[in-house]
Amino acid sequence: MSIPQRQSAGQVQTDFLSASDAARVVARVGITKVLRLITEAIEADFGRWQDFDKSARTAAHSPSGVIELMPVADAQDYAFKYVNGHPLNPSHGLPTVMAFGALADVATGMPRVVSELTLTTALRTAATSAMAARHLARRNSRSMALIGNGSQSEFQALAFMELLGVSELRLFDIDPAASQKLLRNLQPFLPQFAATAIICTSVPDAVAGTDIVTTVTADKTRAVIIAGHLLEPGMHINAVGGDCPGKTEFDAPALQRAQVFVEYEPQTRIEGELQQMPSDFAVTELWRVLQTQAPGRTTPEQITLFDSVGFALEDYSALRTMHSLARQFSLLSQIELVPALTDPKDLFAMVRQATSAQAMSLVERKTA
Repeated sequence: MSIPQRQSAGQVQTDFLSASDAARVVARVGITKVLRLITEAIEADFGRWQDFDKSARTAAHSPSGVIELMPVADAQDYAFKYVNGHPLNPSHGLPTVMAFGALADVATGMPRVVSELTLTTALRTAATSAMAARHLARRNSRSMALIGNGSQSEFQALAFMELLGVSELRLFDIDPAASQKLLRNLQPFLPQFAATAIICTSVPDAVAGTDIVTTVTADKTRAVIIAGHLLEPGMHINAVGGDCPGKTEFDAPALQRAQVFVEYEPQTRIEGELQQMPSDFAVTELWRVLQTQAPGRTTPEQITLFDSVGFALEDYSALRTMHSLARQFSLLSQIELVPALTDPKDLFAMVRQATSAQAMSLVERKTA
């Protein structure tokens, strides 16, 4: 590794992408194009899976939710995400999921980017689901049941319409207002894809006869949203909501009927639907399918299940994509996260200078 050049004061500024500016990026580019770009970035990074230093995320659990740190690095970049999951947050006026993160240079440790990741997490989760389905679902899959119609649901629906050609959406949530919200938000996009969306009265009603089933529920409990007997030959399942210990959406018979694919097995064994299965239950890491080291779907009748818990590499891909787009549209600001020092060994100079400036200010006020 080459020795990095000495940084000037102007080079220690850190790019910052706020939540509102991230939304402006999506508006400028178009949400379906952003989803496509993030999907392409994630797939490219999964294609070089071996380049990354990977680990399961660190989680702090409480009765009301979970707070997690998710790191990943290659030879050039180090990235991490802080993210929570608190299902009762909407009753407090807060999102269920909130996130932020950073991207730093491995050579120096200098943080180049600090970014919101709440919106970006929703985008990358949907992009990852669509990426997996492109390799695992039957060709010409056109119908999808979307179970759980909260904050993630619009992104999932748009990703599957844009990237897989889904044209029939069946929506269900135990909260009818959530389904109405989702339908209202999707209405402007449906003509673009010649698509329809209907609200169903139950999970079985939504699931029956569909090509793809996506579950994105939020309750932190061992739930059975989809029982094994509801799965039909040829279905592809995106199991997204079961993403921490003690939180599931499927029963064991559902997993036993399917060929199961995961992101990073050591993490999914702890957090995903996989947590309810024995340690020798066979799964395939998705990167192996992308690198043609393992088969994906092998027959039209096979049931495939992507046990998606979210992995740090996806956040790295999405953060880089959003940062690049924000720079393109001049939607980045700069923050003084790291001190600009004349002598890098004299950190105390900051205190000395601030004390001197404060003393001068007091003198000026007294003589005014």
